[in-house]
Parts: sequence; C-alpha cells; structure tokens
Amino acid sequence: MKARSKPKTSEKPASPRKTSIARLVPSTEPNIDDEAEDRQRGGVQSLGRAFAILEEIARHREGIGLAELSKLVGLHNSTTFHLAKTMVSLGYIRQEKDSKRYRVGRPLFALAASALDEIEMVNLATPILEDLSRETGESGHFAVRMGDAVIVIARTSGSGAFQLTDRVGVVRPAHCTALGKIILASLRPDQLKRFLERVELKPSTKKSITDPNALLREIAEVRRNAIAIDDGEFNPEVRCVAVPVYNFTGDVIGAMGISGPIWRMTDQVLQSRAKSVQAAANRLSAEFGAKGAAKVF
Repeated sequence: MKARSKPKTSEKPASPRKTSIARLVPSTEPNIDDEAEDRQRGGVQSLGRAFAILEEIARHREGIGLAELSKLVGLHNSTTFHLAKTMVSLGYIRQEKDSKRYRVGRPLFALAASALDEIEMVNLATPILEDLSRETGESGHFAVRMGDAVIVIARTSGSGAFQLTDRVGVVRPAHCTALGKIILASLRPDQLKRFLERVELKPSTKKSITDPNALLREIAEVRRNAIAIDDGEFNPEVRCVAVPVYNFTGDVIGAMGISGPIWRMTDQVLQSRAKSVQAAANRLSAEFGAKGAAKVF
C-alpha cells in the first residue's frame, strides 16, 4: 500500500472561487499578442505621420523648413526630424544643403509617373468629361503636352447639335487652341522663350495669333485668369474654353475644355460654361492628388 504524501502548497489545485477571480482580474504579465498589436498600431501611426509629412512637403514647391513642417502636421520637431530623415535616406524627400528646406525627391516622381500613365489619365478623365458634356451639351476634351504641341487623350460628345468630330489622339498646335494656351501658360519664362524661338506660329484661321509679342500678352492674360479662350483661332466655326488641371505637386499636368459652334457659344454662354469646366477640372485635379482648387499658375 502506497503512502499518501501531502501535496505541496505550490502543487495544490486552485479552488473554484480563486479560478473565478483569476478570470475576472487581467494578468499583469505582457501577452505576446498584445505586444504584436501594439507594434502594429505604432507602425500604422508612423506610416500615417510619414505620409502627412510627405503630402505637406509636396504642397510646398518652394520647399519647407522643419519648424513650419512640424507645425503643419502637428508633430514635435524631433519626431518630424526623425521621420523626415528616414525618408531623405530613402530618397523620397530631399533636404537642401544651404536652406535646410525639404523638397520632394525624384523617386517619388518616378513612382507617380509610372502609376499615372496615359491609360490611367484617360480612365480618370473620361467619366468627368462625360458629366461635363451632359451638363453643357458640348464636346469635352482633356489634353496633355506633346513636344511643342498638345494631344487630346480623352474626349466626349455632348447632346447639342453639330458636335465636333475630333478623335482621341489628335494633335493640335499650342498657340491657337485654348487647350494649348493653358499648356504654354504653364511653362517657365525660359521654356516659353525657347518655344517661341523654335516654333513657327502658323495661322490656322484669320484669327490665329501669329505674332510672338501678341501671344506673350495672351499667355500673360491666361496666367492671370487661369482660363484660355479659342475664339475661332483653329477652326473658324468653333469657340473653345479651357482651364488647367493640376497634379499632386501643384504643377499643371494637362488642360480640360469644351468646344462648340460659334453661334451657340456666345460670350455669355462661354462665361457660364467656363464655371462648369472649372468645376470639372477641379474634380480631375483632385483625382490626380491636387489639394484644393488652384486658381493661378
């Protein structure tokens, strides 16, 4: 017969009452799942802060200093500095040696360019152009720069009679089209100067601008108002209005406009339609990452 040994205190089974209490009182010991969740939350928070910094830098084309950047994103200077330092090391932002201001880095542009290719632009622009054509009854166009000219990469037809028959992919001169004038207005002064030196301003109609000084005055007006008009300058029977479309850096990525016959596109109608075109362009700019509605170049 085996001797009965008294169980040690540590070996005693917990009483039902103690077990119940244990279920109610959380353990103070760290749980591996909790730690993983905390790390995940911290990682998501850091990513959110990093993207906020990146977006704020992209909005400041002239660059932005650490103190102002920290204030705008609502972070302590040291937190902003460490996150920005990491992104600088990766190349997504860069810091100027003299002013210490932060700017967007080249790899980010490469990513944006690869993501926002022509097909994606068309996919984003077409439904907005369709809404614009339904609202105005006129043909809608979205064009981008192609060398010294502009190319229409998306278009829609309106409900009004006598619609234009321009096809997607048509190339138009920049100096005598509303879409082209928007693109020219987005150029730097030195770029515009070189354009005028190498391009012959051939007339398409009697109203086409063929004098470089006259075109410069026209472009200055476009820059002031962020709107361009083609008053029968490419096609004598057609009037057009166009406005700029911006990307996430605030640069002009293209031009959006509508076209219609002169007898329908009176001055009063043109001014009214311009508001609709501007609203549509703001929608497309937002799709391309622009923040707010830019009014000037």
